[in-house]
Amino acid sequence: MRVKVCGMTLPEQVEQLGPMGVTFAGFIFYPKSPRYVFKGLTTSQIRKENSINKVGVFVNASIEEVLHMVDECRLHMVQLHGDETPKYCEKIADYVSVVKAFRISENDNIEWMVKPYMDMCDMFMFDTMGAGYGGTGKKFNWNMLKDAAIGKPFFLSGGIEPGDEDELNEFAKLPIGKALFSVDINSKFEVSPGIKDMAKIKEFVTQLNSRY
Repeated sequence: MRVKVCGMTLPEQVEQLGPMGVTFAGFIFYPKSPRYVFKGLTTSQIRKENSINKVGVFVNASIEEVLHMVDECRLHMVQLHGDETPKYCEKIADYVSVVKAFRISENDNIEWMVKPYMDMCDMFMFDTMGAGYGGTGKKFNWNMLKDAAIGKPFFLSGGIEPGDEDELNEFAKLPIGKALFSVDINSKFEVSPGIKDMAKIKEFVTQLNSRY
């Protein structure tokens, strides 16, 4: 099962991800985030990193800014985590693979949410609704996805933590699990915002894939 570790800020930690079996590193280009990428990394350092797939996370940034960072950092895909419109996503998707994130609350109709974006994005991400645009560290009810006709590969995010390996593997066995592209982990695997607990990540990846 693929794993994305989001909120990376230290070059030495980024370099450790690939050998652990992590597929994607997420870099947050949102200045208000406590995991803002430029707190610990430069565009040059990100550009030179080629041991892992690089995902740039943006929140309501201008199209020009996103495409500039894609070029400067040689990003492999972008994750749009704000209020980006389908038309905006389409313009970005002409240039690079796009993951559109949706923040899910208990009464949302997921099929209705994703429908306008179906032809504009490559993948979706489902995260937990919170007060701001960042992650909440809380889970949403994954059962909401069970019967949804999503029609795209997706990342599953929102409060995933050590000990969730069995539950994730059970989810992956459901019919909807065929579309599960990757799990996304962040705050539950940190010492402090942007500083990861690499031992926890390694153990999670090992346990997840020993059961998969």
